[in-house]
Amino acid sequence: MNMIDVLKEVGRGKRGARDLTYEEALQAAEHILGGTATPAQIGAFLAAERIKMESVEELEAFVLTCRKYAQRPALQQGIDFAGPYDGRVSSFIATFPTAFLLAAAGLPVTLHGTSPLPPKWGITLSILLKELGIHPEQAANELMARAAVTSGVTYMHAEAWCQPLKRLRSIRVELGLRTVLNTMEKLVDYNHSPYIVFGVFHNTVFERTAKLLNRLNYQSALIIQGVEGSEDLHINRPTRTYRLDAGHTTMEVIDPEMFGLEAELPEMTWTPAAQIRVTEEVLRGEGHMAFMNQVLLNGAVRLHVAGRVDSIEEGIYTCKLLLENGEAWRTYTGWRSVMQESLQAEAPSSSR
Repeated sequence: MNMIDVLKEVGRGKRGARDLTYEEALQAAEHILGGTATPAQIGAFLAAERIKMESVEELEAFVLTCRKYAQRPALQQGIDFAGPYDGRVSSFIATFPTAFLLAAAGLPVTLHGTSPLPPKWGITLSILLKELGIHPEQAANELMARAAVTSGVTYMHAEAWCQPLKRLRSIRVELGLRTVLNTMEKLVDYNHSPYIVFGVFHNTVFERTAKLLNRLNYQSALIIQGVEGSEDLHINRPTRTYRLDAGHTTMEVIDPEMFGLEAELPEMTWTPAAQIRVTEEVLRGEGHMAFMNQVLLNGAVRLHVAGRVDSIEEGIYTCKLLLENGEAWRTYTGWRSVMQESLQAEAPSSSR
């Protein structure tokens, strides 16, 4: 099936379009990710799918095809933090300090992302690294891997580890729409992680996402209607989640008040510098109570998803101890030191 045939099926309008079969979707994904489709065809396909809405089979085909084209070294198997690549506009990126908290607890963490993308054009993990003087898009992948082995935290700059994502950026920028790629890129699973926390914006996609993650054979997953569509639980109100364990799904509402952690968030203007400052305050155990509690709750829930604790309450106790005894801070500073030293050696002209 060539791209013109694909477009005839998905581009017939809201009433006439049909979902592609799994095999047809594999062919479409191969054309787009393999580089044989033209920019016009790719743009038309992405827009048509956005109108029609992607099926589980179509999403799975794109994820598996993207994985085929990505470097997936399986440096350390643990938990994958699958947050939005379009970033944050008005909230704390709690998943960043949470990564070092979990690594300090002995659970390897995989972070991944790119420079900002549409539709939000927010602050991304890549921007946070640049604020630290680290330029991940310029670094050799083996240097990133070295920092991962040292600390337990892997950061994959997706466009370095998966070349089709780099090639498709200009088309996505021109379209400015959320597309099938926004879901696909979060599920490349660079480290073959058995566990994942996955952020969604609308609760209407819970069931579809759960079916997708089940087909992708994660051992345990938590789909979170989190802050700005991220994998971060709210701390000032309950968060709706969908838990997937061994193929079984359950809806769960996680209420910070039940754990004595609910707190009102202070008014903040979130610049990259502010994100790093608050991250480091939290990891030193000196942060604002709301942000401290948010990281504690997210850490505890993720430890529970990975089966490292028997309850969220036990996870909170574990995380508190790691902040109080300085282990989380030492994990972060060790990772930061390796990343800065390695990348300065690789690209001294671009580092601060």
